[in-house]
Amino acid sequence: MITFTIFIIDDEQSIRQGISYGLKKIYNTECFSSAEDAIKAMEKNTPDLVLLDVGLPGMDGIAALRIIREKYPDVLVVMITAYENNETVITAMKYGAKDYLIKPIHMESLKACLSKVLETVKLKKEIRGLQERYIKENIPCFVGESDAIQDVIQIVEKVAQSVDTPIMITGESGTGKELIASAIHYNSPNFQGTLATLNCAAIPKDLIESELFGYEKGAFTGAAKGGKEGLIEQAADGTLFLDEVGDLSLEAQAKLLRFLEDGEYYRVGGTRKHHVQARVVSATNKDLNSMIQHGLFRLDLYYRLAVIRIEIPSLNDRREDILPIAKHFLVEFSNKHNKPFTAISDNAEDYLKNFQWTGNIRELRNLIERGVLVGDGPDLLLRDISDIGGIMGLATLPRIIPNGALPPLPDEGIDLEELEEHFIREAFKKAKGNDTKAAQLLKMNYYSYRYRRKKIKGLER
Repeated sequence: MITFTIFIIDDEQSIRQGISYGLKKIYNTECFSSAEDAIKAMEKNTPDLVLLDVGLPGMDGIAALRIIREKYPDVLVVMITAYENNETVITAMKYGAKDYLIKPIHMESLKACLSKVLETVKLKKEIRGLQERYIKENIPCFVGESDAIQDVIQIVEKVAQSVDTPIMITGESGTGKELIASAIHYNSPNFQGTLATLNCAAIPKDLIESELFGYEKGAFTGAAKGGKEGLIEQAADGTLFLDEVGDLSLEAQAKLLRFLEDGEYYRVGGTRKHHVQARVVSATNKDLNSMIQHGLFRLDLYYRLAVIRIEIPSLNDRREDILPIAKHFLVEFSNKHNKPFTAISDNAEDYLKNFQWTGNIRELRNLIERGVLVGDGPDLLLRDISDIGGIMGLATLPRIIPNGALPPLPDEGIDLEELEEHFIREAFKKAKGNDTKAAQLLKMNYYSYRYRRKKIKGLER
C-alpha cells in the first residue's frame, strides 16, 4: 500500500491539530508552527505534500513556497489562506502551488483536494515500485557490491532519466547486455511505453529492414495484405533495443542513421514519411572500431548510437560478485524446480570463484540451474557442477597436456593469473599476432581472448 507524508505548516495550533487529526487515518502527518522549522526538517524527511499557510510569522508562506519549490521540486504545495485574495492566489500559483484552500478548512473539501493533487505522486510511486521490483527480480547482473558493477549501476540510473539519448552497451557475450537495456527502459520516463527488441544477427539481412521499419501493402512477394508496422513504430514513446547491432547491413545502417538524426523513416515500399520518438539502445560484443576501419560499419552511425557508452565488466573482472550471483540463481531455480537447496558447499564455492568464465553470467546461470536439477540438496555440491567442462567444452587444459596427465597442485599453490598470461603470450607468439588463431589455440572465445590479451603488458595493441 502506498503511503504519503504531509507536512502541515500553520502558526495556529488548533488548525494544525485539527487537520492532523482528520488526516491521520489516511496520511502520515507532521506539524510545524513555522516555515523555517519545516524546511529544516525536510533535510532528513522529505514529504510528498505541504499544506502551507500564507500568513505565517517570520518567513511568510509565499517566501517559503519559493524555497520549497527551488530545493525540493518534487514536493507538492497546497496553500492555506484566511481570505481569498486574487493577487496572493496568482502569486502562489506562479511559484508552483498546486491548489489553495480558504479558512475555515472543511475536512471533506481538504480530503478531496489532497486526493486529486496526490494522484500524480501516487502514479510516480507505483511506477517506481514496479521499476524496483522488476530490477530486483530480473536483473541478476546487478547483484553484487564490486566497484565495477556499482559504477555500471550508477551510470544506468543517471542516463536512464533522459527520454531519447541513444545508448550503446558493450561487453563480452553473456554479461547481461539485454538485461542492462531492460534496466535502462524500466528506469526511464518511457517506462510505460513498449520495449521493442530486435536481434540483428538472428534476422536475414534481406528481411531486417522490413522488421525494423515495417512495410506497405505489396512491398514484396509474400507481404501481408495490409502491410506491417515495424519495431520502430512499436517502440513509439518507449525504447528500441538493437542487439548485435554490428550485424546490420550498410543499407540498413544508412536508414537507421536517418531515423536517429530526425526521427523520420519510410516503410519498405512506402512513400509516406513517418515520425516516431523512441530511445534507441544498442548492444554488441564486436569490435566496431575494426569494422569501421574495414568499411563494415558507419563511423557517423557509431557516433549517433554511442552518445552514451556503457561497458559491462566480465564476470572474471568482478569475482567478488560470483557467489552473490550464484546464490541469487540458486534461490531462483530452487523455487522454479521445487528443490530444497539452501546453500552452496565450500568446495563448490571455491570452484565457482576460481573458474574461468568465458560465457559470463549466462554461463553461471546455466551451471547453477543444471546443478539444481541434478543435485539433491540442501547444499549445492561440487559434484553437481564440477563436470561442467565435459558438457560445455570449457575444461581445455587436460587436452593440451600430454596423455591428459595433470600435474599435482604445489603445496605453496599457484598464481592462476600468471599462468593465464603465460599461455596467452605463448599463443600470441605461435599465432604470429593473429587473434583468431591464438584464440583457437587456447580453445577460447575470440572476444574473451582479445579482452584478456589487451590487459597484458606488451600485448595491448
